[in-house]
Amino acid sequence: MNFAPVDEQLAIIRRGIDKIIPEEELAAKLAKSRETGKPLRVKYGIDPTGIDVHLGHTVPLRKMRQFQELGHQAVIIIGNYTALVGDPSGRDQARAKKLTEAEVESNALDYLNQVGKVVDISKAEVHRNGDWFAKMTFADILQLCGKITVAQLMTRDDFAKRYANQSPIYLHECLYPMMQAWDSVMIQSDIELGGTEQLYSFMLARDLQRDQNLPQQIGIMSPILVGTDGEQKMGKSLGNYIGISESPFEMMKKLMQIRDTAMVMYFNLLTNVPLDEVTSILAGHPKQAKVRLARSVITDYHSSSEADEAAERWQREIGGGELPAEIPTVTLNLTTLAAQLPQCQADLARSSLAAPQLLKVAGLTSSTSDAMRLISQGGLSVFDGDQPTIINDAKTILDLKSGMLVKAGKKKIVRLEIVRD
Repeated sequence: MNFAPVDEQLAIIRRGIDKIIPEEELAAKLAKSRETGKPLRVKYGIDPTGIDVHLGHTVPLRKMRQFQELGHQAVIIIGNYTALVGDPSGRDQARAKKLTEAEVESNALDYLNQVGKVVDISKAEVHRNGDWFAKMTFADILQLCGKITVAQLMTRDDFAKRYANQSPIYLHECLYPMMQAWDSVMIQSDIELGGTEQLYSFMLARDLQRDQNLPQQIGIMSPILVGTDGEQKMGKSLGNYIGISESPFEMMKKLMQIRDTAMVMYFNLLTNVPLDEVTSILAGHPKQAKVRLARSVITDYHSSSEADEAAERWQREIGGGELPAEIPTVTLNLTTLAAQLPQCQADLARSSLAAPQLLKVAGLTSSTSDAMRLISQGGLSVFDGDQPTIINDAKTILDLKSGMLVKAGKKKIVRLEIVRD
């Protein structure tokens, strides 16, 4: 195998990386690989506890693809046994729901399908860590546990915080980092990819590899991608994630909502746009920079033509202020509403309703106070025909008609269907 010069490989590997531990060994491993023609074994582990791969997950996966393109061997660990334990990283309590083996395997198959959008699965090794953990006896587990002290475990930030807060730490959770580290022994990894929160497990793997007279792996840790809110880690539970299996238009809408402060990180971690070009792009108009970012990201998971179509549709329907092609219908039963809103019975009898109440019952705001704030900012438009009427007085009483469009802000719009029992 003919590998690129070490300096060229390092330039690619180091982009978007937070830490390389120990960094001084990386160049030596690459040089030896180039000398012998033997590719490095690059490990990335996934616990199939869910089935939605989002852009945050793709950060280390993209790095694995880069290693593949440099000629090295990608090794994906499907943690079907570590998933039964649950990764304690970043959690302040034990996972409430334990997955069954059948659920884990079903998730694993879906994960691999999605991961294949980033990594060349046909050239990767895929292992399930149950292949070795299921064969271990209780004596084997005890022997492995004997290599790790409780004091070592308590150096993990998540365990230390939970202990200080008197939150329970269950014994099975303490096995997780040991299991992750043992995976590296079993597949003889040279490099392991992951986030910065994985440092303890990466270093433990080095200790176990040394104990088994194996070359020690290098940990390459990526920053944690922030979500569309620009503050917290991207995650489904926070509603700030962008799934790679979402439609091009859904991805486009979400990418156009990211904070300006997060754009450097997104360009750096999610695209191959040269960094000097990124600087030039960001020096221009933020909207155009986000369009460029979105097109680049969407093309990786769909196609360039679909990315262009998504960008053009976004400009028509949202960026340019035109109405979307598909508008959801909300049915309002005035008889039912009159029973639920006795203070509005007189208005509802005349098929009318105060603007703040309409926004709330149509699901466009969570409360009438939010609705009043939106209206005061000129964010309510109603369409009885083609032209919008902007409502900026919260005391306005609106006549309700089927087919009427109600738009809240720039993105939320519904078509009303008015019925009575």
